[in-house]
Amino acid sequence: MSEISPKAEISPKARIGNNCKIFPFVYIEDDVEIGDNCIIFPFVSILDGARIGKNNKIHQGSVIAALPQDFNYRGEKSYVKIGDNNIIRENVVINRGTHRDGCTTIGDHNYILEGVHISHDTVVGTNCVFGNGVEIAGDCTIGNGVIFSTGAIQNANTRAGDLSLIQAGCAFSQDVPPYVIAGGTPMEYGGPNTTIMDFAGIDKKVQKHIANAYRLLFHGKTSVYDVIIQIKEQVPDSPEIQNIIKFLESTSRGIMCK
Repeated sequence: MSEISPKAEISPKARIGNNCKIFPFVYIEDDVEIGDNCIIFPFVSILDGARIGKNNKIHQGSVIAALPQDFNYRGEKSYVKIGDNNIIRENVVINRGTHRDGCTTIGDHNYILEGVHISHDTVVGTNCVFGNGVEIAGDCTIGNGVIFSTGAIQNANTRAGDLSLIQAGCAFSQDVPPYVIAGGTPMEYGGPNTTIMDFAGIDKKVQKHIANAYRLLFHGKTSVYDVIIQIKEQVPDSPEIQNIIKFLESTSRGIMCK
């Protein structure tokens, strides 16, 4: 049985799971699904198209499934899908997809701090951290374990690879590869993200191979295409190295600093 304040405005068509706690002045529209054991704090708005999993906490003033801020939006039915065990702090805005059946997707175990904006059709992995005031533009892809420090800006159609760290206050319009530290204005490569790789259990030997791969990429004077060949020929293989290669091969906006 969920604990729902009589001062919350909730559509009878919305589907609310078990053991949820919904505080006063929450607003929930018709086409909303909320899983078990969620806590929705006062003044949260959850709009049509929201699909929220289990064990999430959504704090004051956040807006989930806000209409996309996109001139291409024509009123189509679209979604926001949020996984399990996420913490969404105050005044976060997450837009739903732009086109029919489009979707903004947030994975599991993410920590989204105050004032973050995640725009339409962006895909976020698991175990990510978004610092205060981070801005994520539309159609972005964010891997697993990515950390955005305060005030970082990711521009449209770009990617942040697994276990990367985006330092405070920087903006980027090209892809940030996995396992790196990136920051500054203009953005620069700050070395491998060894602290987080240690935390993730990546072997020290593999970390050295990752550093060698990025030495070829960021300190060489060849194209990304040639760097991929060099990595395949010179760097011992591992799942992490394959992740880097696939990331480089699939870039459409180019790689930062390259």
